Amino acid sequence: MDPKIFRISDEVQAALADGRPVVAMESTIYSAFGLPEPANRECLLRCEQVIRAAGAVPAMTAVLDGVAVAGVGPDDVDRVLAGTAKIAARDLGHAHATSLDVGVTTVSASVTIAARAGIAVFATGGIGGVHRGVEVSGDVSHDLLAIARHPVVTVSAGAKAFLDLGRTLEEFETLGVPVLGWNTDRFPAFYVRDAGLQLTMTVSSGTEVAAVLRANQALGHPGGVLVANPIPAADELDPVRINEAISEALARAADQGVSGPGVTPVVLAAIAEATDGQSIPANLALAENNARVAAEIAVALAAGREPSAV
Repeated sequence: MDPKIFRISDEVQAALADGRPVVAMESTIYSAFGLPEPANRECLLRCEQVIRAAGAVPAMTAVLDGVAVAGVGPDDVDRVLAGTAKIAARDLGHAHATSLDVGVTTVSASVTIAARAGIAVFATGGIGGVHRGVEVSGDVSHDLLAIARHPVVTVSAGAKAFLDLGRTLEEFETLGVPVLGWNTDRFPAFYVRDAGLQLTMTVSSGTEVAAVLRANQALGHPGGVLVANPIPAADELDPVRINEAISEALARAADQGVSGPGVTPVVLAAIAEATDGQSIPANLALAENNARVAAEIAVALAAGREPSAV
């Protein structure tokens, strides 16, 4: 692969070549788009620590000087934390062509980079999905299609609570993506453990998730898997307060003419205000929990995988 377009860090490349477990990580959550300083740096450290503690290698994804990177090195971490451009999968080629200095990757870009690198497991916070009012706006996140397209296990705390979660699950069904509840049969909504939606498939270990992925590949069922991992019970926020804040924020965004990706920061700010700042420690807890589960899955997958050249 052309190192001017795509680069894998030495540590990640060595791990993949040896058949050792690797967990891809998006960079948006660790940037100013996801969390303020110093919470973003703490979140990154906590996620990397639990991944390494499980015996896996963390591989944060980003775009640096126009190059898509799997495994951001220590010298570039500060650049990524201060990144000011969000990169989705569709933006990767343009970011290269324009030599973008720093681009933090969303779910769709991170899954795309992980798949290109040969990384089978990806940890994030919450995924995008079908937006409320989609019948007018047509606003459906590319995260869903990227997860469906690439053979990567995505671990998330469900989808962002301000989305149309019922339609998001319906879209996953249409795309043929298995949505696996991690020790739950309820779909979580980021800060809330139960969005009121039933899941038909549950798993209780990384070994079971690895078996699902291997079976899908053996049977010729393409694409990835979503593991819906609820925020730890001790860190869950009050669902009533969350729903009230979301309703008010969506109304405010509509009045201001804000739509699409611009809605997210409006809603997150409203939730932070409504919860007296408790959304930030909750965000850290769910991200760390997702990284822990992703590492368990990666270790299980690596246990049955032969080393191969990258």
